[in-house]
Amino acid sequence: MAASSKTASARSETKLVQELADILDKSGLIELEYETDAVAIRLSRLTGAAPVVAPAPVVTAPATAQASAPAPAEPTAVANPADHQGAVTSPMVGTVYTAPEPGAADFVSEGDTVKAGQTLFIVEAMKVMNPITAPSAGKVTKILVQNAQPIEFGEALAIIE
Repeated sequence: MAASSKTASARSETKLVQELADILDKSGLIELEYETDAVAIRLSRLTGAAPVVAPAPVVTAPATAQASAPAPAEPTAVANPADHQGAVTSPMVGTVYTAPEPGAADFVSEGDTVKAGQTLFIVEAMKVMNPITAPSAGKVTKILVQNAQPIEFGEALAIIE
């Protein structure tokens, strides 16, 4: 009896994911998130790519060493790099690659000037290589990831100013 209830539950979850994907397609949304006590689902679409089903990331605030006396911050410093106006964030959960293939030179380095649409990274998600391009022209002031690092949805990859 327990095996049939697990099968029924798997079917209902599969049906739920399909219904959410249909809503995403019909509404023209780029992203859809659904969460209950039992399940969290995030569907995200890239232009020219199929919807990606990914678990919702759990975000925790970093602990500060000096909670009673915070250190003065630089005027341009941002607590969360993803909040920076020039942040290039990951549109999906996956593994980021800084070069087109092992042993090749990185797409960009800190200090490089990039053009809008220039490839900065590749994110592998579900065996698909997705290029991450510069949203605007500018100078790469900070690269926040390392090659072959696992990344989460919305995680800052680089800062372009």
